[in-house]
Amino acid sequence: MARPVAIITGASAGIGAALAGVFAANGHELILVARREMQLQALADEIAARGRPRPLVLNIDLTQQGASARIAAAMKAADLEAQYVINNAGFGLWGAAASLSRDEQLAMIDLNVRTLADLSLAFLPSLERLRGGILNVASVAAFLPGPYLTVYYASKAFVLSFSESLRAELAPRGIRVTVLCPGPVPTEFQARAGGMPRQGNGFLDRSADEVALAAYRGLMAGKALVVPGWTNKIVTFMPRLLPRAFLADRMAGIQKR
Repeated sequence: MARPVAIITGASAGIGAALAGVFAANGHELILVARREMQLQALADEIAARGRPRPLVLNIDLTQQGASARIAAAMKAADLEAQYVINNAGFGLWGAAASLSRDEQLAMIDLNVRTLADLSLAFLPSLERLRGGILNVASVAAFLPGPYLTVYYASKAFVLSFSESLRAELAPRGIRVTVLCPGPVPTEFQARAGGMPRQGNGFLDRSADEVALAAYRGLMAGKALVVPGWTNKIVTFMPRLLPRAFLADRMAGIQKR
């Protein structure tokens, strides 16, 4: 019998690494997927040092097509099968969409949207057989217009809508689908986005460990949506109360600063 595993993308740092720690601590065998192999190997060593099975490390550029087939082939070779798929990999770009590299923005869509959808659908037979689930990492950005992070916000809106709809389709098959929508988390995201400055006074911030634990508990409880922190929950209600054109103008002013 193949051993069940949780596949975690973008596991080399931030929320992905924290999710790996939480899943490993709760007895799940892992596959860690990202481009930065050294960081993945260090994380795998750290998990093994805690007495957990050493995760399988896959150095894969998820912006390239065929990622799900490479992961499936590696699992078959190691006698593993997917029980949970955690789509955490993603990035943003800060700046005016007309000024940013189109190639980079399209690569963001490839990773944040196409790859996430691909991996969400690639392992459904084993997820059903093992009564597992899918955790898709979106953001409170999914609820708002986001000038100067335009493509990123739009990609997270896709993740939210896709996950909510997929959940309804897969529930009769016993597959859980949870979408995680954190607010600001101090990680490498800001640097990767092009040196985006820290915004606000930190009252929305949550640590990667706090977000990962909330996500794990939400997935295991079968929740549709996890928004860590009551302040971030308030943000998700704003579009229900305020005109979107007003929100877009306000967000443009905030992002410009």
